[in-house]
Amino acid sequence: ISRGRTIREFVVGGLLVPALVAWIWFSIFGGTALNLQIFGSAPLVEAVKADVATALFVMYQSLPLSLLLSVVSTVLLVVFFITSGDSGVFVLGMLSSGDLRPTQRSKMMWGGLIAGSAIALLLAGGLKALQSAAITFSLPFTVVIALMCWALYRELVVEVENKDRADRALRRRLRAQIAARPDAG
Repeated sequence: ISRGRTIREFVVGGLLVPALVAWIWFSIFGGTALNLQIFGSAPLVEAVKADVATALFVMYQSLPLSLLLSVVSTVLLVVFFITSGDSGVFVLGMLSSGDLRPTQRSKMMWGGLIAGSAIALLLAGGLKALQSAAITFSLPFTVVIALMCWALYRELVVEVENKDRADRALRRRLRAQIAARPDAG
């Protein structure tokens, strides 16, 4: 996804911009929720205690254009989950096949495994079981992330060495061209 981009471009586009958008989002909607709760316009604490998933929509009921906000939020949530799932399946396909363009069959297999696992966990113990499994599987995944960080570091060292080698070769060629010019002497 980031091939051909500089590290600066990746950090700005992949880390800073999403963090800024999240900060703006939490500032606006968090401030609105606090205002509505403090001044008694909406019972948000009770809504969160009853069902945290519906609290956003309870807040929307106190705002103008609540139906439009609810529809837009639902569409954005669906797009977010579909995009995240597709990206996850794509990465798992790449990692399992070793190919940058995994086959449709590989992606379908991983999608089926993920969906099947989620459905089984939801049927076995509901959302709590799904959350517990996510927390449990996150610990081994930190080892994978640490190994990926180490691989990135090694690749960056190789990249710097290759760039230095190319720079030295370019300087040698330039010196040879300058020395070969008739007016150089």
